[in-house]
Amino acid sequence: QVQLVEPGGGLVQAGGSLRLSCAASGSIFSINLMGWFRQAPGKQRELVAAITSGGSTSYPDSMKGRFTISRDSAKNTVYLQMNSLKPEDTAVYYCAARRNLSGKYDYWGQGTQVTVSS
Repeated sequence: QVQLVEPGGGLVQAGGSLRLSCAASGSIFSINLMGWFRQAPGKQRELVAAITSGGSTSYPDSMKGRFTISRDSAKNTVYLQMNSLKPEDTAVYYCAARRNLSGKYDYWGQGTQVTVSS
């Protein structure tokens, strides 16, 4: 089992920045990929960014430019740096982990609320 904890989140003004963190514990050796998702009220959950155990990153086209995913392997922590935030970025952000490089995500954090005020 893998546990994911996401402290952080909060309220930020439009144009501001915020960094989310996700600390993993447990059987982290089994994890090959971690990602950040978000879900806004009334919308489907969407992928924001992903990073492999080797450090390779990927972003959906709609997320490129303002979001940066990174990892600190020594701390078993993945980060999501969010810049130039917009009110439409308001959502619950979830950290997730996957054992395989493809397929479904196996583990999920509890989510953290990010609210961007205009």
